[in-house]
Amino acid sequence: ALNPWDVMLCVSGTAIACENALVVAIICYSPALRTPMFVLVGSLATADLLAGLGLILSFVFQYVIRSETVSLLTVGFLVASFAASVSSLLAITVDRYLSLYNALTYYSERTVLCIHTMLAGAWGVSLCLGLLPVLGWNCLHDRAACSVVRPLTKSNVTLLSASFFLIFLIMLHLYIEICKIVCRHAHQIALQQHFLTASHYVATKKGVSTLAIILGTFGASWLPFAIYCVVGDPDYPSVYTYATLLPATYNSMINPIIYAYRNQEIQRSMWVLFCGCFQSKVSFRSRSPSDV
Repeated sequence: ALNPWDVMLCVSGTAIACENALVVAIICYSPALRTPMFVLVGSLATADLLAGLGLILSFVFQYVIRSETVSLLTVGFLVASFAASVSSLLAITVDRYLSLYNALTYYSERTVLCIHTMLAGAWGVSLCLGLLPVLGWNCLHDRAACSVVRPLTKSNVTLLSASFFLIFLIMLHLYIEICKIVCRHAHQIALQQHFLTASHYVATKKGVSTLAIILGTFGASWLPFAIYCVVGDPDYPSVYTYATLLPATYNSMINPIIYAYRNQEIQRSMWVLFCGCFQSKVSFRSRSPSDV
């Protein structure tokens, strides 16, 4: 019999794959979207696309091809994909901070090299984390070592949760620093004009609110699952694992809306790609990550 939770995960994976496949197609189709900022957005969309495909494959293999080897490969694929998604979010946060902290030197070859290095490190670490269950760090032959996410071991899940907590704290610190910079810039502009206009206040409030929504969505999606992986016991009903894992997948569903579809350049490229409402040679204004 089909498990309703597995069906919901498969549906979630299908929605994630479709959303992010569109973002990847738009970025690959539009030569103007080759700036460092959109390279990071493309990395995030690619990771979420792979995660969505992994959820679909997990459902298919669970009910069609039941094999320990296939199960390990699927779990490793999902771990690597979601790890790459979280790592790409961290890279986007670092890029936003650098675009504000080093605004004068942001558009340089050094920035491009820094972003490529961050992405190479993020995907390299994610690939290593995904290979751990395949290379033997699993509980197929030792049921007592299983975690709430079979066939991952308790130590493996603890490592993944600790990595997430570290990334979340780094992102929290960087977003607090970004808020300070935004408020300081607004105050300096106000002093130059000798008064604090309503537009400056609204812009600052909007920027801080956007950052709070981004971090709040990320934390609300992943924190319950990360905490349960540490405190949960494999003897607990599996419904607890599903109930915390499903919201975590929603983060990959929300990421395209926050980081891609809200962007004016991507919106315009989407019209060009599907509707032809604009000419193919459209002038794009290069925007910094702090504008997104």
